[in-house]
Amino acid sequence: MSTQNDEVIQIFKDSGALLEGHFLLRSGLHSAHFFQCAQVCQYMDKVTRLAEIMVPMLKEYGATTVVGPAMGGLVIGQEVARQLGLRFVFLEKVDDKLALRRNFKFEPGEKVLIVEDVITRGGRVVEALEQCRAHGAEPVAVGVIVDRSQGKTRFDVPHHSLAELSFPTYEADKLPPELQDSEAIKPGS
Repeated sequence: MSTQNDEVIQIFKDSGALLEGHFLLRSGLHSAHFFQCAQVCQYMDKVTRLAEIMVPMLKEYGATTVVGPAMGGLVIGQEVARQLGLRFVFLEKVDDKLALRRNFKFEPGEKVLIVEDVITRGGRVVEALEQCRAHGAEPVAVGVIVDRSQGKTRFDVPHHSLAELSFPTYEADKLPPELQDSEAIKPGS
């Protein structure tokens, strides 16, 4: 494990954001581990540090705007935008789908970075990429705090993660014995 990966995991542990139990992830998969980024995001010094690590990965893409998908990408996305000196907008959930609202607009071809907290299958990032393109923006890269996809998630733009973790995930009908006798909870990111 890299020093950067270790530092990010330690930030999660220190914040009480790395949970253990039986969780139902937004992807529909089950896991014994959950990254509750909201716990980290209540400590601005930790958010600042995570953004400091992410910014060098994203600064060379020529973006003018950072886009944060709700809810996970709001705090980290805004801090990345602040450190890069860029505009920040967010996509919010409407009927569980991301939408550009609040009169936010993109210039045609405006270069945007998508910044998210955690990905397992990358569904919200794919939605964010689609929404940005549907409104005329050009996504140039994705940055995430934690990639728990075991390296399987791919997007059609470059993507970078601060930590890559491979806690196993399971389909509902393939739970290991230690999860079969407990009810899955959805604690929210």
